[in-house]
Amino acid sequence: MQIADVFQAKKRLSKIIHDIPLEKSKRFSDVTGGTVYLKCEHRQLTGSFKVRGAYNKITKIKQSGATSDVIASSAGNHAQGVAFAARENGIKATIVMPRSTPIAKVSATEHYGAEVILFGDCYDDAHAKAVEIRNETGAIFIEPFDDVDVIAGQATVGLEIVNELEDADVIFVPAGGGGLLAGIAKTVKSLKPSVKIIGVQAEKADAICQSFALGKRVALDSIFTIADGIAVKKPGGLTFSIIKDYVDGMLTVTDEEIASTIIELIERTKQIVEPAGAAALAAVLSGKYDISGRNAVCLLSGGNIDVGFIHKIIEKGLIGRERELNLSVIMRDIPGGLSKISGIIGGENANIVSVRYDRTSAELHLNEVILHITCEVSGKEHANRLLNQLAHAGYKMK
Repeated sequence: MQIADVFQAKKRLSKIIHDIPLEKSKRFSDVTGGTVYLKCEHRQLTGSFKVRGAYNKITKIKQSGATSDVIASSAGNHAQGVAFAARENGIKATIVMPRSTPIAKVSATEHYGAEVILFGDCYDDAHAKAVEIRNETGAIFIEPFDDVDVIAGQATVGLEIVNELEDADVIFVPAGGGGLLAGIAKTVKSLKPSVKIIGVQAEKADAICQSFALGKRVALDSIFTIADGIAVKKPGGLTFSIIKDYVDGMLTVTDEEIASTIIELIERTKQIVEPAGAAALAAVLSGKYDISGRNAVCLLSGGNIDVGFIHKIIEKGLIGRERELNLSVIMRDIPGGLSKISGIIGGENANIVSVRYDRTSAELHLNEVILHITCEVSGKEHANRLLNQLAHAGYKMK
């Protein structure tokens, strides 16, 4: 990919994509000691940056005079980008998605007019099936990341950042297959070499991180993360060749850190971002990279989250931020026992969310019961006060 490709992509996208200025966050700046800007691609057309690469690729195909159908494989956001771009160009699209894809993403893809086929347990399985269908039908395959035109489309994000924030110091980019990271890295480094580019992956889907450390592509045997949008077993060959030359560093974040960041975004900015979209900001908020005194841009890459999945992420995030406390308390199984414990918890202004009795554990005496209690607390200090009060009252906790 050359910079000229990026400027051509910008022209193709100029009348399609939303113009979303960088958003300066006082809250996140205060927490980190730097100046944090959010690039809100979750508010982009189709709900993510993916529409940029898909539209650039398909529009270029149409401009060349080709009339073939297109096919793609995707965990969700690329699917919607391809479906939208194909519809706008009057081309039929078929998308193969993993069976684990959130329902919201499947429905949205079908809404844009594409035929959806669910296959396999992860992106790589869906990709193999899509290639098989391409070979049978002759449809043009639209790569999600390992394609010059797709990378050039994603790279327009970097172009916008450096044009808007001339004194940017570091940009954090979520990465799965690497198309967005590669495009931003090469574009930004070509225009402003002083800007640091840091890629961010989920801890248990860190193929690019491992590849970056070894200097060669690594394929993972398995991946497991709530960030389905960046759950890729092996980076692209083209994307990795760019990443190893232009990216300054790679970081990983845990699912708990991602979930905590999603809650922080909901509470502080009133924005809902999908797990993959929160990864870059999670790296900054968790202190994985010191941005003190620097202008840092965190890319929120997508917002296509299944509504039915939000409560699970919130619960995971609350536990990670120590806003939810799970207790296992051994007490005498007598009338009024629960009331006494409830009084202690209420006296510390903690809120009981759920209670479950366990009378069958082999370690219990005949007159004992284990209470599994989930409480809402304000943080670690509050949780410790509650635990101390229960211990002071003579309760044993597991």
